[in-house]
Amino acid sequence: MAEESLNPTVYSKNVIEFVTVANEYCSFLEAARTLTPRAFLDKVQKMLPLLYLKISVLPEVESYEEMGLEKFVSEVDYNFLQQKVMNLLGEHDDFQEVFDTEMQFSDAPLVASISECLSDIYQDLKDFLMSYRTGDELVMQEALWLCMDNFKTFWGQRLVNSLRAVHSLVYSDKDLDAHMKLASENDDDDESGGSSKPDWLNQLFNNQGD
Repeated sequence: MAEESLNPTVYSKNVIEFVTVANEYCSFLEAARTLTPRAFLDKVQKMLPLLYLKISVLPEVESYEEMGLEKFVSEVDYNFLQQKVMNLLGEHDDFQEVFDTEMQFSDAPLVASISECLSDIYQDLKDFLMSYRTGDELVMQEALWLCMDNFKTFWGQRLVNSLRAVHSLVYSDKDLDAHMKLASENDDDDESGGSSKPDWLNQLFNNQGD
């Protein structure tokens, strides 16, 4: 009898699979600094299409317009995550945007960043997951509706835009890990007697963790 009382939407197979992939994406991005740029982009290339597929097959759900959901990802959290990914990708983070409505008013190419796109996706998914984990079926359904609506109007486009940039990098002849190798060589030089410059960003990561 208990199983019959469960919300058939929020516990459906497709929704559970989406929750699983969303959780994997968020956990992966939180641990981004442990990877090389090449390994990171190889993983992103595989996760983004899967994420797009899993949310695109979800059933339509109703919204409880009077229900306000808590936001769990703060501006500080967002900026910290985006900075981690940007620092990891270095010069490969920026790409030319071609699907921006402001392009028609600009004489110069518009530039976007992979780290910002991925962080935008993360923000919506993390807020959804935290609400989903409450176990309150009304909250879970509203969070699902909001995540799907934001996908349609905002982060879905961010996903496909960043995937285009990631695809270009993965199949390019560029040494994606070059700046990390250079940084490692500089660290070795410092340890051998060169002047030491504090890496404030790495200190921030070590203090705050993932």
